[in-house]
Amino acid sequence: MNVLVIEDDNRIASLVDRALTEDGHNVAVSDNGCEGAERLLSGKFDAALLDILLPEMDGFEVLRRVRTRHCKTPILVLTAVDAVPKIVEAFDLGADDYLVKPFAFGELLARLDALLRRTQAGTAETTLVVGNLVMDLLSRKVTRGEKNVTLQPREFKLLEYLMRHANQVVTRTMLLENVWDYHFDPQTNVVDVHVSKLRQKIDAGSARPLLRTIRNAGYMLTADE
Repeated sequence: MNVLVIEDDNRIASLVDRALTEDGHNVAVSDNGCEGAERLLSGKFDAALLDILLPEMDGFEVLRRVRTRHCKTPILVLTAVDAVPKIVEAFDLGADDYLVKPFAFGELLARLDALLRRTQAGTAETTLVVGNLVMDLLSRKVTRGEKNVTLQPREFKLLEYLMRHANQVVTRTMLLENVWDYHFDPQTNVVDVHVSKLRQKIDAGSARPLLRTIRNAGYMLTADE
């Protein structure tokens, strides 16, 4: 997991960085509130540890700024501020957990892991959307605008993979490995045939095609011009 540590005490930041890295996380550190808020808003992190007493912008303002801009990254406040009104304020502003310094690293890691599990459990995708193409993963229903798109099981799996990688070039090898479970090239045109059939089903009658062939590279599903 990618974890952002917003902490201006270099000694604490270094110790937390080492503990999280040894636990298998990728760690980035910001030593002031302004930078930390901007990095949080980038959407590149799975969780953040946030001090309250920070230069340039305190932790309360960081919480206020990122939550009013709809950042949903889980935030664990890690601070020496232990007054109950301040703890309540942090939760009111959108903190997900609160741990007072000094702390045990075992407890920190346990709280962070629990926070990540809760977040992942609560944000499981059930719908994929690319432009006006919608896939409901629970009902296995696909629509393009007002039109229902009927797919065979392999076509559904192919489209799901393309939608999960929308706006990215997907190679023939990637599709063979992830849709057909081939970890070798069987020297057939199975991918091309299925992509062609899928294109007919989702793009037929539409002014703007979504499924495109990228010459000498692969395929891309995109709603962009």
